[in-house]
Amino acid sequence: MRPLTPPASASPTSPAPTLDIRGLRLTLPGTVRPVLDGVDLTVGPGETVALVGESGSGKSLTSRSALGLLPPGATSEGAVLVEGRDVLAMAPDRLRALRAGTVAMIFQDPRASLNPLRRIGDFLTEGVRSAGTMDEAGATDRAVELLEAVGLDDTALPKYPSQVSGGMLQRVVIAAALMGDPALLLADEPTTALDVTTQAEVIALLARLRASFRTGLLFVTHDLDLAAAIGDRVYVMYAGRIAETGPADVLFESPRHPYTAALLASTPRLTTPGGRLSAIPGQPPDLRTPLTGCAFAARCPLVTEICREATPEPLRAPGRPEHLAACHHSDRLAEEGAIVDA
Repeated sequence: MRPLTPPASASPTSPAPTLDIRGLRLTLPGTVRPVLDGVDLTVGPGETVALVGESGSGKSLTSRSALGLLPPGATSEGAVLVEGRDVLAMAPDRLRALRAGTVAMIFQDPRASLNPLRRIGDFLTEGVRSAGTMDEAGATDRAVELLEAVGLDDTALPKYPSQVSGGMLQRVVIAAALMGDPALLLADEPTTALDVTTQAEVIALLARLRASFRTGLLFVTHDLDLAAAIGDRVYVMYAGRIAETGPADVLFESPRHPYTAALLASTPRLTTPGGRLSAIPGQPPDLRTPLTGCAFAARCPLVTEICREATPEPLRAPGRPEHLAACHHSDRLAEEGAIVDA
């Protein structure tokens, strides 16, 4: 694979924009509490940030907010800033421009992203051509360059999606996401449908592309090992709230929220003796019921009365200002190493 050459508009010395989500609260019709409840999240220049949590925790909604892709009827509070501009307050024409070039998204299922009746070359070039940023020749040249960057070549252009494998198609989707030279790349569990070998190749590819473009990457996953491998920083999400955040190595080595510790304990390991896996008892809180106090209280082994009555604020770990946990008993967890067990 030859090295990827950034487009002329991308200077290696220019500062990359960041994603800055501040106090995002999102409410849907028919619910009695927010599906996103005061989410704060940032992606720095050239940084990979992993967002992890169980299904239904709000990960995908959080990432899609950077594109202004909110569910029908949703009401929002807070701000979602991309390049310093609030996406939630953008007019439709500004949103279209944002989606055409500034922010791009890689979805879970690559086959669902492509029209099976359109050729791959059309899929790659139609976005920048319709936006008027490239003519047909320029778009085709750029598509070929990006296909080569992801390990393919121009022979993919005339093919239909059904004529290539799932792994190849995921590479095509990644190339398409980079066509507009985005400042921010959102990856919503992009390796879920792939085998382990292809997953590793895609992760390595994303890391190389991020380094080449200094593009900020928000990587959504439920796989903690994957988050540790790809992320510079990690946010752990539960019931629409950020439970814990910090540098990936520190957070997984010394978790300060019982939910993070429980997720780590329930992750299968080759070095773990045989027997039953640890599990988190109970279910996440229902959106149709009110929620008071800590969202994890009903499933937590460290729960006390204050957990049921007061929502915990994020607290910094001693000596580690970038490591925060929204838990009333984070110091106790750090001392005792308590985890949730089945």
